[in-house]
Amino acid sequence: MSFRSICQSPSKRRGGRKVIVLPDGTQGSTAPMATIDSTMIKAIARAFRWQRLLENGTYGCLEEIAKAEKIGASFVSRLMRLALLALDIVEAILAGKQPANLTLKDLMAPFPVEWEGQRVQFGVSGGE
Repeated sequence: MSFRSICQSPSKRRGGRKVIVLPDGTQGSTAPMATIDSTMIKAIARAFRWQRLLENGTYGCLEEIAKAEKIGASFVSRLMRLALLALDIVEAILAGKQPANLTLKDLMAPFPVEWEGQRVQFGVSGGE
């Protein structure tokens, strides 16, 4: 005997987990809940760690980090930009209070260096 699920609502990945996205764009929960996205958190932590290793002289450049981590220098470069995120955006992600539609893919795309521009691009209100 096998079971088959028929669902017209698309699903999306959030922090490595699949969630059902309803036609109106919500995730099916009536009460907003903090959603910890461990994938985003790990990526941000990695960027800050690499930044610290560059600052303390452990590595001299991104290519050295890439070689040590056995990953591409281009990926290291894209991920390192996460260390430039506005602190309130980082705090929101750590607390699971980022906008529901914000994904790591969004963070990996080019974004403004200015914090206010980041808030606008990522749909995060608040700031200093």
